[in-house]
Amino acid sequence: MDLMGRDSILQLRDMLQAAQPQDDSSDEEPSSSRPMAQMGPADVGPKKKPEKTALPTAPKPPTKDIWEEEEVATGAEYEDVLDPRPQPEYDVIFKQAVTSEDMFLQMGNKNLSSASCEDMVVKIKLPGHKSSEVELDVTDKFLDCRTPKYKLGLHLPHPVDSKNGRAQWVQDQETLVVTLRMVRDLDFVNF
Repeated sequence: MDLMGRDSILQLRDMLQAAQPQDDSSDEEPSSSRPMAQMGPADVGPKKKPEKTALPTAPKPPTKDIWEEEEVATGAEYEDVLDPRPQPEYDVIFKQAVTSEDMFLQMGNKNLSSASCEDMVVKIKLPGHKSSEVELDVTDKFLDCRTPKYKLGLHLPHPVDSKNGRAQWVQDQETLVVTLRMVRDLDFVNF
């Protein structure tokens, strides 16, 4: 019999002896010296072995960065709380390329949902401006448009291909139209 099993049996014996009623009420020992009074829930059963800790991973080289890259919100570099310029009116429209097969013969797997859309069109109304006054910066998840009167920082609802976007200034409507190709995980299924 191993040592752990023997300790368990001895502890069980002590518990059972303490639980039996005793005839001598004139016992010299105080009740707190009985084994049952000294035991707690952690004393029942075999003693636990200390857990092994995992091997430490290689430490990252020290940097002067305050935050990790994942902790910084995308587009946070464009957030300026103290900038008093108002946000212009804008619309986000989803656009899909539809052919006659999709429209009349319904041979494609496209439907009316935005999951079947390939492009995202952002229309920004900038009254009283010329195209030369507009500063536009687009990343994969953020659109930043600034003029002397307006400032728009827009977190895009879907990641886009920021390198192959298209921007067009519509003079008579004083509107900037930005067309961006969306990049989604399941595009190969939807198209």
